[in-house]
Amino acid sequence: MATDDRPWVKSYDEWVNPDLPVPDTSYVDLLEQTFCDFPDHAAYHFMGVSDTFGDLDEKSRRFAGFLAEIGCEPGDVVGICLPNTPQYMIAHAGALRAGCVVSGVSPLLSAREMAYQLSDCRARVLVVLDAVFEHRLLDVHEQVPDLSHVVVTNIADSLPRLKRLLGKMLGKIPTGRTVPVPGKTIVGFGEILRTTAPGCPEVEVRPEDICMIMYTGGTTGPAKGAEITHRNLSAFVHQGVNLINADPGAEICCSAAPFFHIAGSAVNMWCMAMACAQVLIPDPRNTRHLARQIARHRPTFMFNVPSLYQLLLADPAFTSLDASVFEPLRACLSGAAPFSMETIRGLERTVGEGKAIELYGMTEATALVTINPLDGIKKHGSVGLPIQNTWVKLVDLETGKREVPLGQEGEIIVSGPIVMKGYHNRPDETAHALREFQGRRWMFTGDVGRMDEDGYVYIIDRAKDMINVGGFKVFSVETEEVLHEHPAVACCAVVGLPNPKRPGSELVKAVIQPAPQYKDRDAAELKDQIIDHCRRNLAPYKVPKIVEFVDEIPMTPVGKVDKKALR
Repeated sequence: MATDDRPWVKSYDEWVNPDLPVPDTSYVDLLEQTFCDFPDHAAYHFMGVSDTFGDLDEKSRRFAGFLAEIGCEPGDVVGICLPNTPQYMIAHAGALRAGCVVSGVSPLLSAREMAYQLSDCRARVLVVLDAVFEHRLLDVHEQVPDLSHVVVTNIADSLPRLKRLLGKMLGKIPTGRTVPVPGKTIVGFGEILRTTAPGCPEVEVRPEDICMIMYTGGTTGPAKGAEITHRNLSAFVHQGVNLINADPGAEICCSAAPFFHIAGSAVNMWCMAMACAQVLIPDPRNTRHLARQIARHRPTFMFNVPSLYQLLLADPAFTSLDASVFEPLRACLSGAAPFSMETIRGLERTVGEGKAIELYGMTEATALVTINPLDGIKKHGSVGLPIQNTWVKLVDLETGKREVPLGQEGEIIVSGPIVMKGYHNRPDETAHALREFQGRRWMFTGDVGRMDEDGYVYIIDRAKDMINVGGFKVFSVETEEVLHEHPAVACCAVVGLPNPKRPGSELVKAVIQPAPQYKDRDAAELKDQIIDHCRRNLAPYKVPKIVEFVDEIPMTPVGKVDKKALR
């Protein structure tokens, strides 16, 4: 990679190697090395309970042994539908050690959305919260024929018995009902750890093998599963260590980014591979608990979406923490949404100047494409510099075949070892996203940006019609498809509006042209019916917060909904 093709290299921190050697190994190789080298180091801290990497090694081997006992083979998919808990880490590491593929499943999905994802990736096993099992999976179990085993757990299962019982009695820990399901074997997570011998099956995991299938929204259809290889993850781990000058075995990370999304999953996997202790936060909204954990464990790194930093800044439990708590903290990383200057200034008043670091990533690029320097110049409003061994260019928006000069707007395209293999069972979508350009294979992101003369990237607009709800990506077509199922909706369009209470976040608004037979109905009652329909079929953050009825939806000259006019 020639330096003159990489204007960002001159802006790197002095320790960053732009041509970083990345061993061609699987992620499992990195994990096994950590278990061998750091058995006595803390792997996680969770609600007053801590376990070492030696403990995680044994428990994940038991889970891997369970998968082998039930006949799982390399390449079989294990879905994990949990918040950030020890069980997630155990199941994730165990599944990969068994040669299986992991797919994170959001507990916020509707039953229908969950059934779609599990069927699309043909999940053989699902690890799920008991409450989600009762209120989601039981409704759609017949729609997931490939699913043979369901492993049920509760947030409290990793706690001591007395603490677990008190939490459930006081209603602080939600529980769900576990019942038999025809055609499925139901087993408790705790039972697996108690009764299965800690032995990993002897399987070969190659760098080119699929490690994860992580789902991302689509602009023209249902969610797509991005196939992330072991080689992608191995590159991500090595790049991350060099970027932040990490000390394996000595770092502590506190992140509330959910493991079932690519950002949280990448943070989790980086930490496990680098013997970095994690402070696990199952409920990001509980900022008082999060502040207490920060004070207790004094992390060296934090990663959260901007809206969570805003919630922390609104809680005196965080802003009143003694300055000494943040002395070990090297950086507050932030991605998935714009990081406003107001939030950055407020955060740095609490944690220390220069510690707010904005970055940019996507599921298809293993979570990270650009990041601002830790010690070097941070250009606020910019998402930073392309990471090592990675090319970032901008091409014209009309054809995608002409590179635009520095300073001009264009579509961001990415090439490098972190780019996905493709979309699962979506050859047409893969061909559209991964294209040849100047003799290399590039990921066409659909995001519009520009790059300055120092190599810093600025995001001008998000992918077409995407709405950012507190860091969660909502593609308008998903909500529109559900709205169109309601008989009162003749035509509709969904757009994002700025959320006045959360800078950088948006509200989902639905503009609806009612069917003729519904035009004289009570508007308030009809709105309630439509929103209730959406709540039954969509994750909560995808449900419209505002519904407006209009006589006619504006159209472009070619007959498409004119969302620009609507906004």
